[in-house]
Amino acid sequence: MAHPNFSRAVVRRRPLISALRRGAWISLLAGLVGLILPLIPAQAVVMGAAKAMPYGQAVQLSQQAANTVLERGGAESCLRGKLTKALLELSSSCEASAQHGSLCELADRAAVVTPMSLSFMDETARSILELSGAPVPAP
Repeated sequence: MAHPNFSRAVVRRRPLISALRRGAWISLLAGLVGLILPLIPAQAVVMGAAKAMPYGQAVQLSQQAANTVLERGGAESCLRGKLTKALLELSSSCEASAQHGSLCELADRAAVVTPMSLSFMDETARSILELSGAPVPAP
């Protein structure tokens, strides 16, 4: 008959051995991932970002924002936000659809200008309308 303390000692050691084995497997797996991951080509993306809208829709949004700016359809801060959002959407859409025209270049350049003055917003709005083929209102 086995001694009761002996069986307890063995039972107590098993979780420790199991934990050590688990730790070794985790370390091995992390090492393998660290070796393999750099070999996989990756593309930078914004985590949780919405899918880019179709190019035509982004152009329409930009035209609407440009007209709103030129018509002074809101407070300056609202116009700035509307134009910035439209430029960012257009830039994202250009990248997603592999467009590289003048309108896309404008969106890429203008979207990062801070702070946007009212004169800069007017100039950008007119350029958006001209490059997209929309009618440009008289100043």
